[in-house]
Amino acid sequence: MSTISIATAAEVIELLRDDLAAIETEFASQAESPVQVVTDIATYLIAGGGKRIRPLLLLLSSKALGCTSHSRIRLGAVVEMLHTATLVHDDIIDEADTRRGRPSSNTAWGNAKCVLAGDWLYMQSFRWALEERNFRVLDLLISLTQQMVEGELLQIQKLGHLINEEEYFDLIYRKTACLFKVSMQLGAAVANLSPQTNGIPAFDEPLGEYGRNLGLAFQIVDDVLDLTASEDVLGKPVASDLREGKATLAVIHALERGTGAEREAIRTVLADRSFEHVSHASILDVLHRHGSIEYAMDTACAYAEAARLSIADIPNSEAKRALLWVPGFVTSRDR
Repeated sequence: MSTISIATAAEVIELLRDDLAAIETEFASQAESPVQVVTDIATYLIAGGGKRIRPLLLLLSSKALGCTSHSRIRLGAVVEMLHTATLVHDDIIDEADTRRGRPSSNTAWGNAKCVLAGDWLYMQSFRWALEERNFRVLDLLISLTQQMVEGELLQIQKLGHLINEEEYFDLIYRKTACLFKVSMQLGAAVANLSPQTNGIPAFDEPLGEYGRNLGLAFQIVDDVLDLTASEDVLGKPVASDLREGKATLAVIHALERGTGAEREAIRTVLADRSFEHVSHASILDVLHRHGSIEYAMDTACAYAEAARLSIADIPNSEAKRALLWVPGFVTSRDR
């Protein structure tokens, strides 16, 4: 990797402040509907905040390739709207009561209205993406949506069952890392650099690989925080994954190394989808005993470093310095 320095958080904020503010305005504008309940739900979701990491990645990808057009703002809002639609549907599927420390939208409006609002957000994001008149953009977004839906269906099939690491990584790629990857590739698509190969923009592959690796790291950290963080910090009930019957990386690691009694305890929680017979503290003891939390975090850090290495050949710029900063932020966050 080149000797270019990694940006600081303050430098990244300064670099993107105006563009991120423009994306918030664009998102709010895109989320307006003549049917008031759609606007109400969308406004509630926007006010819930979030890290906005997906539009941040799109901005940095496009900036790294010299794009200054409004396309980066429009598509930044599009990827955040897509992400928001997935959260609405996820909360309904998971029967979640809270999201980011507030009642989830389905708690406030009910499942029927929210599933339709999520559908509307999906379609609205594609409507705005169509303004680009760019087949590469549409191809990326269609493939992305299919993979995310497939990931959700696969996860539902596997709830309460034991899975191996290969299955886990396939799931988190489809559910999370694919959107990170596409956010980076969209930045390349709107930069319109030449030469292109069969309609694929220059630097599409390394930027996409960066997004994939970063997304895997992000989801592994999310899964670790679900096990170890406090509810006050996390903004939702802890150990939700285990209560929903989801085996994540640290749990899979412990299952492969635990004693018969330890494996049975984990299986019981996954099958019961509750801590009625085995406590959360008991499961954490098993995970710590076998170094499973550390294993998962080490894996996340390895993917974060792979993300940095993926963009070694991207031209040096302030945006590249910021891209080198993001993996450290992802692996060191507490929520």
